Amino acid sequence: MPDKPCVSIGLPVFNGEKYLKEALDSILAQTYKDFELIISDNASTDRTQQICRSYAAKDGRIRYYRTKKNVGACKNFNRVVDLSRGEYFRWAAHDDVIAPEFLEKCVNVLDTDPSVVVCCSKTRFIDEHSQFRGTHSYKIRIGSRKPHERFGDIISIKILCAYAIFGLIRLHLLRKTPLLASYIGSDRNLVVELGLIGRIYEIPEYLFYSRNHLQTCSTELCDFRSGNSYQIPTQWWDPTLAQRIIYTYNLLEYLRSIRRVPLKWSERILCYSQILKWFVKEGWMLLGNDVEMSLLNRTHLGRQLTATFHNIIGRKMYRKLG
Repeated sequence: MPDKPCVSIGLPVFNGEKYLKEALDSILAQTYKDFELIISDNASTDRTQQICRSYAAKDGRIRYYRTKKNVGACKNFNRVVDLSRGEYFRWAAHDDVIAPEFLEKCVNVLDTDPSVVVCCSKTRFIDEHSQFRGTHSYKIRIGSRKPHERFGDIISIKILCAYAIFGLIRLHLLRKTPLLASYIGSDRNLVVELGLIGRIYEIPEYLFYSRNHLQTCSTELCDFRSGNSYQIPTQWWDPTLAQRIIYTYNLLEYLRSIRRVPLKWSERILCYSQILKWFVKEGWMLLGNDVEMSLLNRTHLGRQLTATFHNIIGRKMYRKLG
C-alpha cells in the first residue's frame, strides 16, 4: 500500500455514464495532486463500470470498487468514507464539477485554521448542458465562533445546507458522526453535527458547480410522476426502507447531536433554545406536514393527492433553480 495521501475523494455512483467523465476530468485536473480517488459503483447497469475502469487504468490514484447488488445511495456514500485513508475527505457527486483550484484552496484553509472542520466554496448551478443557471452562497453564521449560532442557522429549512457536504472535511471528525442515515434529509443532520463540532468556512469564490437536472434526487424528491409520494427518493437512498417521515427524524437527530458533541453546558442549553426557536418559527409546520403525509399515504386517494401536491411544488422548485 503506497503512502497515505493528504486528501481522499469518495465518488459514489449509480448509472452515471452521462456526466461521469466530466466529473472525473475535473477531479484529475486539480492543481493539488496529493489525493486518492475512491469510486464505489453501486451495481450500475450502464457504461459506468467501463468508464471507471478505463480511468483507473490510466491513473494510479484511482481505486475502483463495485457492489454486486444495489445497496442504496446511503450505504454507498458511507462506503467511500470507510475506504478512505487521507487526512481530509471530500464526497464527489458523479454529475458535479469542481474548479482546478478547489482542493488546493480548501487544503490551505484546513492546514492553517484548526477551528475549521469543513471548507467549501460558493456554488454555481449548472444544467445538463453545463450552462450556468444561478448561484448559491451562505449568508448565515456557519463560520461563527459560537456553536449555538452555527447550529441555529443551519437547522432552518430555508437554508440549502447540503452543498457543504461536498466541501473538504477533516476525516477523523467526520468519522465521529453517524455519517449519512437511512432517511431523506440526513445530509442536513450531518452538516448540523459537523457545524457543532467546528466552524464551516466558505471560500468567497465559485469553485463548485452543482448540476441540476431531472434525474437528481433533490428534483425527484418533489416531482413524483409515478404518484408514489416519497417512495422514489426513499428507494434510491435505501431500497430496504419504506417511506420515512423527514422532519421528525431531523428533529430527533438535532437533539442527539447536541448530546453527542462535546459542548460546554452553556452552549448546550443555548442549542436547545435554538430548537425551540426553530419549532416556533417553522418546526411546528414541518412536523405537522409529517403527520399529514403519514395519514394521507394510508389511503390510495391520499397518495394521489400527495403526489399531485409534490408534483406541482417540484416543477416550481426546478423552474426557480433553472
